[in-house]
Amino acid sequence: MRVELKDIHKSFGPVRANDGISLVAEAGTIRGLLGENGAGKSTLMKILSGFSRPDGGQILLDGAPVSVTSPAEAIRLGIGMLHQDPLDFPRLLVLDNFLLGSPGRWIADRRRARDTLSALAGRFAFTLDPDSTCASLTVGERQQLEIVRLLWLGARVLILDEPTSAISAPQRITLFAALRAMAEEGKVVFFVSHKLEEVQSLCDTVTVLRRGRVAGELSMPYATGRLVELMFGRDPQRAPRARVTPGVPALELAGVTLSDARLTVADLSFQVCAGEVVGLAGLEGSGQHQFLQACAGLVRPAAGRVRVAGHDMTGRPFREFLAAKVAYVPAGRLGEGLIPGLTITEHVALADRRRAVFVDRRAAAQSAAQRIREFGIRGTPPTTVEELSGGNQQRTLLALLPNDLAALLVEHPTRGLDVESAEYVWGRLLERRARGTGIVFASSDLDELLDRSDRILVFFTGRVAGPLDARRTSVEQLGELIGGAGF
Repeated sequence: MRVELKDIHKSFGPVRANDGISLVAEAGTIRGLLGENGAGKSTLMKILSGFSRPDGGQILLDGAPVSVTSPAEAIRLGIGMLHQDPLDFPRLLVLDNFLLGSPGRWIADRRRARDTLSALAGRFAFTLDPDSTCASLTVGERQQLEIVRLLWLGARVLILDEPTSAISAPQRITLFAALRAMAEEGKVVFFVSHKLEEVQSLCDTVTVLRRGRVAGELSMPYATGRLVELMFGRDPQRAPRARVTPGVPALELAGVTLSDARLTVADLSFQVCAGEVVGLAGLEGSGQHQFLQACAGLVRPAAGRVRVAGHDMTGRPFREFLAAKVAYVPAGRLGEGLIPGLTITEHVALADRRRAVFVDRRAAAQSAAQRIREFGIRGTPPTTVEELSGGNQQRTLLALLPNDLAALLVEHPTRGLDVESAEYVWGRLLERRARGTGIVFASSDLDELLDRSDRILVFFTGRVAGPLDARRTSVEQLGELIGGAGF
């Protein structure tokens, strides 16, 4: 199938997400779609996959114009999209999720579906247990399930939106091998990303978007400098790493044990000092998430004590941790950090710590406008948060934080962000560090952990190693620890 997009336009209020975009993808190719956050990549692919309707322009498949009015119509035409956060039902079995959307009789042929699932998974070296629940899968395995489901439904055009932002290195290798195999079968693969090295290693051709328009198009081999120039118009400058002398303990854990249905982290003692940055490394599900939630007062330890600035906060609710100047920025920007359907103004009103009977909407709108200017958010006070790109959602979360914090806990601060947005986020975090805030962050990016941390804790299936001196640790050493060596 040959895919052609002609003069696609899409606006959200005053924001022009797509401003006359045209491109062609031939059968049997992997087309990279590269650009900074907010460049219009996801919007364009949502239009192609029927999740959004364009304001103008045409979609042509094999030269024939089509109207893609819904995701169901898109899959009927042979177009399927894998979103950055896979769309599945966590409480259902893998097999039941695989069956979703499949045509046929009222009663599904589960035996045939099981055989097909196993055959498709085996074809691409995916490891999927039909009788497991989706909630037990890693993000990479959930992606694998969605890919085989879309292929079973007849997808000949596969769109992947930032698929590597939350998966491990081995899963990334498996994914790339599967995408190359699909292209060899004649399918069209759209690979949406902001990561230059991944696009360079995978894609035949890359289209670079900037501010809703096509900035340029390149074929292999790519010059990295040219890609950066097309994405940003310049080479983003990195802030130098400064040495900071840590102050008094901002956050302390003494003999803490955390336990849930899947994992136990036992007898953990650690302290984060004012002005210090501590990184948390490890594969997903190794205990970092529970650690951060315990530090924020969202999870109560089964044993041990949690202290903030010397005060015992063990068992206190989240609101008391907020009052003690501890803030938490979760990985889930929508749903956990921000509320879909609410505007930036409404989020500012909710974040107001002053107790009042009525909401002062005018003051909230003025504050929202000021924060939009200060944090460079591409939106307006009445913009709903789901209309923002991932980078602008992260900026909004930072804009909602109180100014004076003892400790700031951040989960995957730059996941899914382009180089410039990631530098901006870290610039803001390091400003807080300079003012004496102790920062703890979890990341799956080894370079980020080594470059930004003073010390690193490594989690492996509930066990913790470290702290390590980030300046004296190599990527290889960190990677070995994450894989379990030495535990």
